[in-house]
Amino acid sequence: MNTIDSVTLEVPDPAAVADFYSSALGVDKQVRLRASQAPSDGFRGFTLSLVVSRPATVDGFVDAAVDAGATTLKPVSKSLWGYGGVVQAPDGTIWKVATSAKKDNGPATGEFDQLVLLLGAEDVLASKKFYVERGLSVARSFGRKYVEFALPDSPVGLGLYGRKGLAKDAGVSPEGSGSHRISISGASGPFTDPDGFAWETPGSEN
Repeated sequence: MNTIDSVTLEVPDPAAVADFYSSALGVDKQVRLRASQAPSDGFRGFTLSLVVSRPATVDGFVDAAVDAGATTLKPVSKSLWGYGGVVQAPDGTIWKVATSAKKDNGPATGEFDQLVLLLGAEDVLASKKFYVERGLSVARSFGRKYVEFALPDSPVGLGLYGRKGLAKDAGVSPEGSGSHRISISGASGPFTDPDGFAWETPGSEN
């Protein structure tokens, strides 16, 4: 398992949010939509991030998302690590748009460099062990707080973050119950990880 082909978001009405993902965020190749009425309340335990090259591009994506119906959870701002903001899509999915650059060296590009899925883990070390046993290599690890996996050729990156820390980073309460409302398409699926995130084999998303 060295790639994530795509992620599938489970939403009540795919047609109602399809334009948001294709036009506002431009992620229709990496993100699929599937109809679901599975109960879900509060934080769903994951976030998706667009990593971009410069602050102007962060502003462009966030403005487009808000114009298309997203809700701002954290306004764009500078921080120690760079510049970014967090929004919640019309279907409830949390998106972060960020760059490590603090100054612009050109206009907004309208393109992202990487899409990253962060899974909130109750026990980061246990979830890390689970994924390593299934063939993932660790790129960076910060004890019980954060793990980033090495997926250089993958359309979607993957990391683990302590659930409470991930919720804080997103600007929401860590409390939540019911469906995660996401499934992950990877070559070694199907399986379900220790935190209840479901993986599927490519081609079985629909």
